[in-house]
Amino acid sequence: QVQMVESGGGLVQAGASLRLSCSVSGRTFSRFILGWFRRPPGQDLEFVATISRSSDSSYADSVKGRWTISRDNAKNTVYLQMNSLKPEDTAVYYCAADEGYGAGMNHLTYDYWGQGAQVTVSS
Repeated sequence: QVQMVESGGGLVQAGASLRLSCSVSGRTFSRFILGWFRRPPGQDLEFVATISRSSDSSYADSVKGRWTISRDNAKNTVYLQMNSLKPEDTAVYYCAADEGYGAGMNHLTYDYWGQGAQVTVSS
């Protein structure tokens, strides 16, 4: 059984940085495509970033240039470094793992999900 445990959320001021971590257990980590998604208050789930098995990454336009997704296969962990945070980044953030061949940006292709981490950015 795959378990995904997120950490690193919190309350910060605009312009600050946070790093989310997601520890994955229960399967061979290197086989996963990994992603981060978020759900802003009152809104639908939206794509944030994805990283392939070979560490190629893609980002939503709203975070491109500010944030970085990375993976450490030795630690079975995926990270989301969030710099220059804005109030509109306030959301619950979810890590997800896809053991198939999804495109990475579609949440429907992901098989496993973390419990969510709250990130709140004050102005």
